[in-house]
Amino acid sequence: MTITHEPVDGWTEPSAAERLDLIRRTETVAMVGVSANPARPSNFVATYLLSSSTDFDVYFVNPVVNEILGQPCYPSLADLPVVPDLVDVFRRPADLPGVAAEAIDIGAQAFWVQLGLWSPEAAKLANDAGLDVVMDRCLKIEHARFHGGLHLAGFDTGVVDSRRTVGSR
Repeated sequence: MTITHEPVDGWTEPSAAERLDLIRRTETVAMVGVSANPARPSNFVATYLLSSSTDFDVYFVNPVVNEILGQPCYPSLADLPVVPDLVDVFRRPADLPGVAAEAIDIGAQAFWVQLGLWSPEAAKLANDAGLDVVMDRCLKIEHARFHGGLHLAGFDTGVVDSRRTVGSR
């Protein structure tokens, strides 16, 4: 089944080369809507972004949690101690235009909406303000794809082993 997205006036989805360029230019990432629950996709992505797999400085925005993965959480983008290059959003589609407006207000350079999320209104706001916009893509998957860490299961297992297990032939 192919999912079609409502088009966004004045914006085209960035190519793989453009997404790679954006990732290479990014030094700081603010994750909006990151969860403290390790079973949530945002927590998995946060774990990856904090790992030695990336060089990003990562900041968490979640107004109901003080700390996730040993990192402080901030109530809003405006409360961050830095202006992030990229705002990575894990929120409901109805919330995305408000987060886009916050990203614009603080001077972020890119607005990235996670896999499964699409908001023409948010994309138009961010695009019209000059931000790079990526929607319906996972920053972790895209980073891993471009940096050789994408395993069939969606992550780099870190195991390279040719030994047979006991009892195998």
